[in-house]
Amino acid sequence: MNLKPYLLLIPGVGTIALLMGSALYVVVAQSFGMFSVMGETNATLEYWQTTLSDPILWRSVAYSLRTSVLGTLGAVMLAYPIALWLHKPMPGKPAIIGVLRAPMFVPGLVAAFLLMNVIAYHGIFNESLLALGIIDKPMRMSNDKFGWSIVVLQVWKNLPFALILISGSIASIRGDLMDAALDLGATRWARFCQVIFPLTIPALQAASILIFIGALGDFSFASVAGSRSSYSLAMLMNITATQYYEWENSAVIAMVIMLLAGFSAVVLTLLTQPFLTRKSVVVDMEEAS
Repeated sequence: MNLKPYLLLIPGVGTIALLMGSALYVVVAQSFGMFSVMGETNATLEYWQTTLSDPILWRSVAYSLRTSVLGTLGAVMLAYPIALWLHKPMPGKPAIIGVLRAPMFVPGLVAAFLLMNVIAYHGIFNESLLALGIIDKPMRMSNDKFGWSIVVLQVWKNLPFALILISGSIASIRGDLMDAALDLGATRWARFCQVIFPLTIPALQAASILIFIGALGDFSFASVAGSRSSYSLAMLMNITATQYYEWENSAVIAMVIMLLAGFSAVVLTLLTQPFLTRKSVVVDMEEAS
């Protein structure tokens, strides 16, 4: 008996779908009062109404969105010039790439504690600026209200991932296409805007979406270096469940995180969609050449 090829995927895909689907089902059901951990099980919208009417939730949403968006933008914007620089032959290139990828091998919680030593009130950064006479007194950089310390951590941690995707996309661009743009008198900025950037949009989309989703649900950075007056969504979810034992409200917060992640992925895709039209034009030029 000949089996269809897709049937061979059922054991692996089915197991993954079962585990993820069951966990997602429990979270959704708990947010509506089912599978209660501490109390009675009754289907109700009470937990959604209570949580969504809490101003603390919306402060956490604003805080998490702010740090996630800025961290994602910082990572992808830094990745482009570094990727273009590394695209050129240079001595010691493998060592430079290894240093740039080092944050990928540092756990998030460890990275947060390491950065705290750098940006603390009497940390390395402030003490260096004081020694150089640039500032008169240390600056408050860690646990700030806006969340800049989280943004710096997100950029540092996610830059290697963005760099891998964007560097690979840049490396796949044909050299004769760049030579043709140069022969036509295009400046470096014009070559980037008209050729490189449109052709790397798929890598930019993938990097932005994956980095943003990870940053939105981050707990380790926010718990160590985050603001002491605002909670991230992950911290609020943890506190609600473990300190107040409101597991149903915590499930609602988890649903809010997932809905924001899905909505943001759609928004990021739509924002970069117009550039894909330019990409198709460049691809047609590349095939014609």
